[in-house]
Amino acid sequence: MDSILVTDEVTSDSIDHSTLRQQLFQHPLYDSVQTADSLRLFMREHVFAVWDFMSLLKRLQQLVTCCDVPWMPPTDANVCRFINEIVLGEECDEDGRGGYASHFELYLQAMDEVGADARPIRTFIGALRDGISIESALMAASILPTTRDFVRSTLQLARHGQPHEVAAAFFHGREDVIPDMFSRLVRSLPQQGVKVDRLVHYLNRHIELDANDHGPLARRLVENLCQGIPARLQAADRTAVQSVRARIGLWDGVYGAIRQVTA
Repeated sequence: MDSILVTDEVTSDSIDHSTLRQQLFQHPLYDSVQTADSLRLFMREHVFAVWDFMSLLKRLQQLVTCCDVPWMPPTDANVCRFINEIVLGEECDEDGRGGYASHFELYLQAMDEVGADARPIRTFIGALRDGISIESALMAASILPTTRDFVRSTLQLARHGQPHEVAAAFFHGREDVIPDMFSRLVRSLPQQGVKVDRLVHYLNRHIELDANDHGPLARRLVENLCQGIPARLQAADRTAVQSVRARIGLWDGVYGAIRQVTA
């Protein structure tokens, strides 16, 4: 079975992916992040998307490389190299201070610098380390329901999606859209009136890597895993639509919360 994610609600025929991308890039959230408080609220929620991104990436690493003992050679060295290069950049990138850190850790540093509330994500991670189920940890986290829904959709795909579906979500829902999204955020940051050096480093690093390196690699990964098979191409397209819709839903929730705070 080539796809486990087909639903009656979302199909590639009913929704145009390029139209959704434009809706995402024109979302009013970017222009709403104009104060220190709105930036802090945004970061409190967005950090969960920074975290769950790694679950997609690590699932891909499991699928196309060998992480087992005894080691076995990968079936496709090209695909293996693609994903390992992305893991290198995301899990242990240069931190801008002469050391190395995951992009998640860089984001936490940026939250601390800005004064954003990192207790929800740190408590969530601590609960997972203690063996609490993801669903229980999510329900206990002091975050928006839309953020919980976003994480649930990501983890459902990371756990149960077919390889080409996971790769499609990784590319279309993350690497392909992040440079444009983050470029819009960077433009509003000088107006915040708070120190944002670490956040600017994080955003600019993603804009640079995803636009020039990770995005093209992720696109080739999707193509390699689909292998031109029509059913896989269709499933990848459906997943692309679902992934962008999920991001719009996340942004809708944060935007609504910011409007309530600033009303």
